[in-house]
Amino acid sequence: MSAATETTGWAEATIASLLARGHRNSGARRAVVELLGRQRCCLTAQEIFDQLRAGGRRVGIASVYRVLEQLSKDGYVQRIDIGAGTTRFEPIYAGGEHHHHHLVCDDCGKVEAFADDQLERALLQVEGRTGYSVAGHDVVLRGACRECAPRTRTSS
Repeated sequence: MSAATETTGWAEATIASLLARGHRNSGARRAVVELLGRQRCCLTAQEIFDQLRAGGRRVGIASVYRVLEQLSKDGYVQRIDIGAGTTRFEPIYAGGEHHHHHLVCDDCGKVEAFADDQLERALLQVEGRTGYSVAGHDVVLRGACRECAPRTRTSS
């Protein structure tokens, strides 16, 4: 199955599940879900709003926030706090598919996804040592990206 099919599948399954839970099929909700389903990493509410408007969708920013809040509350979307009061959102896939973490550049604000099997094993070991039953986790690493790191080093 291609990545495009998997993400489209997430959007369709999410919309069907929301309808089954009694949520109405609003244009704003469908637009946000479909846009998130096409993404490979997290977006802010403002980025979602901007992309929808650029695509000709007439959706208000308040509607985007309401949809994201509902999707987060119902477990379809993960909230990722990347610092400086910025929250990003991305789909939660069944079975942990597409699970990844984030690198954030403190200088330019770029966000990049990364996956690391050793990190996942280490987190499982922490779960075992502490006795916690961990339902999920977020890892956000902050620093300077490749483009900003040389400037940071030379200006120190």
